[in-house]
Amino acid sequence: MADHAPHPSQGWTAAGYVPPVIAAALFVIFLQALPTIAGGGTLRYGFSWVPSLSVDLSFFIDGLSLTFALLISGIGVMVMLFSGSYLKGHPQHGRFSLYLVSFMLAMLGLVLSDNMLGLFVFWELTTITSYLLIGFSHASENSRRAALQALFVTGFGGLAMLAGFLIIAGITGTMELSELRGMGDILRENSMYGGILVLILLGAFTKSAQVPFHFWLPNAMAAPTPVSAYLHSATMVKGGVYLLARMHPTLSGTDAWLWSLTIFGAVTAVFASIMAIKQTDLKQTLAYTTLMALGTLVLFLASPNPYAITAVATFLVVHSLYKAALFLVIGCVDHATGTRDARRLGGLMRQMPVTTVAAGLAALSMAGVPPFIGFIGKELLYKGGLESPNAGPILIAATLAASALMFAAAGIVALRPFWGSADRMPDPGRPITEAPWPMLVGPVLLSVLGLLFGLAPHMLEVNVTTPLVAALLGDPAKAKHLHLWAGVNAALILSLITFALGILLYLLHTRLRDALEAAGDRLFTFDGLWDGFLARLGRFARWQGGLIQSGILNRYLTTVFIVIALGLASAMIHARMGPGPIAVPKPEFKHLVVFALTFAGTALTIITTSRIAAIAGLGVVGIGVALIFIVFSAPDVAITQLLVEMLVVVLFSVAALRLPVLPRRSAPRERVFHGIIAATVGTLVTLTLLGVVSEPIDRRLSDFFEIASYPDAYGRNIVNVILVDFRAFDTFGEVSVVAVAALAALALLRQRGKGGRS
Repeated sequence: MADHAPHPSQGWTAAGYVPPVIAAALFVIFLQALPTIAGGGTLRYGFSWVPSLSVDLSFFIDGLSLTFALLISGIGVMVMLFSGSYLKGHPQHGRFSLYLVSFMLAMLGLVLSDNMLGLFVFWELTTITSYLLIGFSHASENSRRAALQALFVTGFGGLAMLAGFLIIAGITGTMELSELRGMGDILRENSMYGGILVLILLGAFTKSAQVPFHFWLPNAMAAPTPVSAYLHSATMVKGGVYLLARMHPTLSGTDAWLWSLTIFGAVTAVFASIMAIKQTDLKQTLAYTTLMALGTLVLFLASPNPYAITAVATFLVVHSLYKAALFLVIGCVDHATGTRDARRLGGLMRQMPVTTVAAGLAALSMAGVPPFIGFIGKELLYKGGLESPNAGPILIAATLAASALMFAAAGIVALRPFWGSADRMPDPGRPITEAPWPMLVGPVLLSVLGLLFGLAPHMLEVNVTTPLVAALLGDPAKAKHLHLWAGVNAALILSLITFALGILLYLLHTRLRDALEAAGDRLFTFDGLWDGFLARLGRFARWQGGLIQSGILNRYLTTVFIVIALGLASAMIHARMGPGPIAVPKPEFKHLVVFALTFAGTALTIITTSRIAAIAGLGVVGIGVALIFIVFSAPDVAITQLLVEMLVVVLFSVAALRLPVLPRRSAPRERVFHGIIAATVGTLVTLTLLGVVSEPIDRRLSDFFEIASYPDAYGRNIVNVILVDFRAFDTFGEVSVVAVAALAALALLRQRGKGGRS
């Protein structure tokens, strides 16, 4: 079924034309940096963000980040033009456009950020905005499930990556990625290198959907087609690849790096290629070919060989161009026919000739057929495998299997719907015609670029691959040349074998698909494992909640005070704290009055069976505390204490009128237990305070506040300055808690009683 049936009668609104204008403006801005970067330079912009933590919001542009920025903004123009027509008339078109533009800006921030904390912030913003985009059709259970799945998996990876970043910063003393490029030896020789590598790989593998974290990506096809095109070609799923590429100069060069990326990349590439043949939904087929491409990029990032890195740089662009074009082509087909089922589509060449040409050009690049840039990318992949001595056989075998299956998948997506039989074509209820020009310009332009770069590879080499290789290997001279014809060599022979296997697989793909379908549950599905994990997590949460959240206030308070007692006791033992010699002054009459008052109030609260009397007893204790402040010359704190006590007494009294009578007293054994807890906590608090006051007073903070209060905060009342300026966020949090508590109390008081009285 189509994602959305547009309303052609409705004209374009701001939601349709503003996003492509923003993307085009950004693309032009990044193009202006191309001469500098192609010439071997870099650009850096930044300003202080959190000075107290030495965190800057800094942006760094080199060959790697500029390539991603151009792909994100350039393909963003095509996708946003497409979505402007595809979703025209949708009641939530404005919301969709806001999400899409926000996602683009978050991705740009991710690839341009030089500060690791800044990168993490943008990383999480892409997670949140992709969640909103994938779950755009929120009425659909599949969309909600897919969105939550993507959020949980990539969010988990983002937290792991943050932990890795913090460890790196602790070792190197810097948060700037541009400064880390020369500190690889420091990290590789550190004992924490293994932990850092695991954490960074968790972030990269979850974002770029490597096995076993791959299952969220095909499920994300529940999103509208423009989202699928954008996520799979140039944005979110490439975020993990970008992270690995950015960390390549710092973390690569070890066996752990080499074999981790090689194994995970190879398994992902081959597994995804097989699963692509199984699919009947054309979007699902393309989704699994995206997994294949991501696995291939990870696989070749494992090697420090210049051919392998040049292959990564080239294939990155190749995949972005043909994948965005083909997703948009499928969107046009879905828009015209109302289906994406490969078994039902056929014979669309006559009604949709422009779409047919765009699909054919993009598919030829995807299949790696000359003279398209896809052929050059595939040749470089084989050359990179041949030039990598350690993991070379794995690289070649995985690339050969994945490329042959990719060839077959290209035929399934681009040949069958347009050239196959039209006997099973569904009737969409309207004439099948070409999509509007805003939907066609993207696939046509992107597929033509695949041919143009193949015929003129030097243009891509100078502006993209050489600066990108220089960013990873530190030397532009290590970048390999892009040739459409490099002579008869081993890479060409492997390409010919790929074509032969690809044609054979395409001819047999119906049987292969049926065989894979017949295998059914025998094929291990991580998606089902995810459902099982969530079910077990839910059962554990319910068990834990039932154990801890008993709903009995008595137990909650008992647990809290036991934890306080254990915490105080362990702290005193660890610090070897004890009360020192203290000169106890002779008690005066006023001291005895305060003691008698607080003791009487406490005793009344404990022994009474009336809530009103208990509240009055607590009020007496509060007045006694206020008198303590007055005795020791703190009248402002005493006034605050009195006001709080008055408010508490009033609120408790009003609430007590609504509450049932007090239950019978607890059993004597329970009261003894509570008394022991109370005495223990009181004793430990007393000993802690005596131990603290027996030590010399450390006046560093006091001196700081005395000196800084007026010059920095323009206040002479130091206490007020501390609360309002130096601890502003703490005070804001406390005020928020009080406000929420007041609202909750009001809501409870307004509840109807059992008799219906409001």
